Amino acid sequence: MEICALLYQLGVTRNYKGFPQTALAVELCAEQPDRLLQVTKLVYPDVARRYGTSWAAVERNIRTVSGVIWRSNPLLLNELAYVSLPQKPCPAQLLSILAASVGFR
Repeated sequence: MEICALLYQLGVTRNYKGFPQTALAVELCAEQPDRLLQVTKLVYPDVARRYGTSWAAVERNIRTVSGVIWRSNPLLLNELAYVSLPQKPCPAQLLSILAASVGFR
């Protein structure tokens, strides 16, 4: 499944700064799942360089996307996670769930 289409299904639209940043982060994690072991070192800095921002801003924007998804479509998110999530996922958890869902493995 295409990453952008999945984000739209989950309720995230392109008017969020985190939309393209999350899409790129998911792509990086899907292509190299080992990045999920150290997202602060291996994902956020690469995304930040691409978008001319800081790694902390990338993390914050992905956290915002996670909140939007949690409010908009928690049922689909739980389905993608294969478990019932008790609370909104942290950015690394969200990236893990989405990377596993886009068809790369």
